[in-house]
Amino acid sequence: MSSFIAKKLDTICAVADTPCMASGPKSSSNAQRVAALVRQRIEDGGERLWRLEDFRDLPFAAVAKALSRLASAGTIERLSKGVYYRARKTAFGKSRPNPAAIQRLAARRKTLYPSGVAAASLLGFTTQTASRRELATSALSLPRKLVGQDTVVHARRPEAWAKLSETDAAILDFLRRAGRTSELSPQETVDRALDLLAERGRFRRLLAVADTEPPRVRAMLGALGQQLRRPARELMQLRDSLNPSSRFEFGMLADLEHARAWQAKERR
Repeated sequence: MSSFIAKKLDTICAVADTPCMASGPKSSSNAQRVAALVRQRIEDGGERLWRLEDFRDLPFAAVAKALSRLASAGTIERLSKGVYYRARKTAFGKSRPNPAAIQRLAARRKTLYPSGVAAASLLGFTTQTASRRELATSALSLPRKLVGQDTVVHARRPEAWAKLSETDAAILDFLRRAGRTSELSPQETVDRALDLLAERGRFRRLLAVADTEPPRVRAMLGALGQQLRRPARELMQLRDSLNPSSRFEFGMLADLEHARAWQAKERR
C-alpha cells in the first residue's frame, strides 16, 4: 500500500472514529509512537482542557485517533468535537471543567454576546444578576458541555453581528426585547438608550446591520434616530424597510417622541 493511500486511510478512520487495519509496519509503529506521546503529555499535564491544536507538532489523523481512544478508555472526557478534558480525583469524585475556561473556549469558536439581563446590565439598564446565564450567538447551536447546562442560548443571531462590539450587539438584544429587561423608569430607559445611540459611530454601525434585524428593531432604531436628529437618508433607509401597515410593540421605549410616527402600537 502506497504511503499516500495509507495517509488517506488513516485520516478517514480518524474522522470516522473507527479502527482501521494497519497500513504496514512503519505506519503502525508511527501511530503507536504518536499515541504514546499524546498519552504522556496528557498524563504530565494534569487537570486541563485539551484540543487538537495542542498537538500541532504531531500528525493530525494520528492525534485524533489517539484522543478518541483515550476518551473511550475513560482517560479523558470528550466535551465537543476536538475538545477533551483531563479530570483529577477529588474527595467528591472526578473534578469538572472550569466553567469560565470552557466558555472562553466556546467563544473562540463562535462569537458569543451577553443577552437578556446580562445585556441590560452591560448597558446600564439594570444592576440585577440573572439566575441563569444568557448568551446570544450566530451559531446554530453550542455544545452544552462548553457553555454550561443551565445557560440559556439564543442561537441563530445574524452573522452580521460578527462585525459588532459586545456593547453594540447588546443594544440590538435589548431592542429585540423592547427594553423589558430594564429596571429603570420608562423615561429613564429612553434617556439611557438615547445616550448609548448618541456615542460616536454607533448609530451608523447598527444601521449597517439593521436589514438583518426584525422589523420592530428597525422601527425602534428609526424612532431613536429621529429623536437624535440623524440624517434624513439614514432614517429613510429604515423607513423604507418597514411595511407601513404593520404596528410594533415598543415596550419600555414607547415614550420615545416619535414612537407613533415609527408605527409603535398604542398603549393599552
